[in-house]
Amino acid sequence: MKQTTLCYIEKDGCYLMLHRIKKENDENKDKWIGIGGKFEDKESPEDCVLRETLEETGLTLDSYRYRGLVTFVSDRWPTEYMHLFHADGFHGELKSCDEGDLQWLPKETLYSLPMWEGDKIFLELLDSDCPFFSLKLVYEGENLIQAVLDGKTIVKKS
Repeated sequence: MKQTTLCYIEKDGCYLMLHRIKKENDENKDKWIGIGGKFEDKESPEDCVLRETLEETGLTLDSYRYRGLVTFVSDRWPTEYMHLFHADGFHGELKSCDEGDLQWLPKETLYSLPMWEGDKIFLELLDSDCPFFSLKLVYEGENLIQAVLDGKTIVKKS
């Protein structure tokens, strides 16, 4: 099992998105995702999101909130616990990222981009300002077959 963070940094109605096109053997290849990565030894979720954001973007978060825990279950990869953050304050200068291309994109355009189907669920939760949530996403290949929000099934495909 792995632990990661993912942060959606917001500015002027846009999120800073990463188009994953540069890494070899990338489970997120060609997908658009937020900013984040794997925990290092002894890191808290906050330590990890701050470090990953600085490494990938050159930005330092000043205002951010831990919004939820997303459990990814897959028939291809080990289970992943992703700690989800939203940020609306930062400083620094945006730099290029060695994992893909960074772009500020209007939030309403995100749903038409190539992304994991479950990402659309937690993006809606972020935009609705719902309180802290737990979301379990179950995939077969790249197909979402089940989503469970706070213990209640919201998507079930056979």
